[in-house]
Amino acid sequence: MNTLKAKYDHLKKYLSQFDRLVIAFSGGVDSTFLLQSAQIVLENRIIAVTARSCSFPKRELDEASDFVRKNGIEHIIVDSEELDIEGFSKNPVNRCYLCKTELFTKIRKIADSYGIRNVAEGSNADDEGDYRPGLQAVSELGILSPLRHTKLTKNDIRQLSSEQGLPTWNKQSFACLSSRFPYGEDITKERLTMIDQAEQFLLDSGFRQVRVRFHGNLARIETDNDGFQKLFDKKLRETIYKQFKKIGFIYVSIDILGYRTGSMNEPLKIINQ
Repeated sequence: MNTLKAKYDHLKKYLSQFDRLVIAFSGGVDSTFLLQSAQIVLENRIIAVTARSCSFPKRELDEASDFVRKNGIEHIIVDSEELDIEGFSKNPVNRCYLCKTELFTKIRKIADSYGIRNVAEGSNADDEGDYRPGLQAVSELGILSPLRHTKLTKNDIRQLSSEQGLPTWNKQSFACLSSRFPYGEDITKERLTMIDQAEQFLLDSGFRQVRVRFHGNLARIETDNDGFQKLFDKKLRETIYKQFKKIGFIYVSIDILGYRTGSMNEPLKIINQ
């Protein structure tokens, strides 16, 4: 039995029970696959909703808008500025809960205005293995998680996306820019802009998977193995340092463990041991 095919068939069967569906759409690997799958099953009975904020780079918003336009999917962009949420800028450990509660409350209101009962989001089975306070908000607000429900992992989604010709099948993983800050470190628009500019410079320099973590006047770069190979070039390292200094950092470091999701949660794991 083809386990991956069985999972995908399960997903389509699950989606087929809904008359209409609103989908939170970021343009990333998971939500793009979910949106395409929903369109295959429900055709024009779906609406994609994308949040616009200073923690969501313009390139991501542009890519999301381009995808729905090419595929003829109704698209709504909602302003959801996290920094306006009380307590969010102090970056508490439940930051993602505050953000997702605000965002999905807005998306549910949009769904209600269209007379649509169900809202879905794109977390996958792998997301259950890390500290994810945002999933608490998803549960409390009754938001559906079809990819998690059908046990589809990130690798599953990439493979199925490749088979279906989705442009996101090998897109780098992305999380909102607020995730680049240690818990308790104030998040400001200026600091988010610094992170955005630094990561964009690395992407423009040929890096594929990167994170720039904010530690005051120090920027800590996480990258994949290909990125490490590029950093053997002394001239490139010097160019990166000069650019980061212009952005506002004084020191630039390379994390020897490389890119990994949830690295800002590592101190929480130590505390809870």
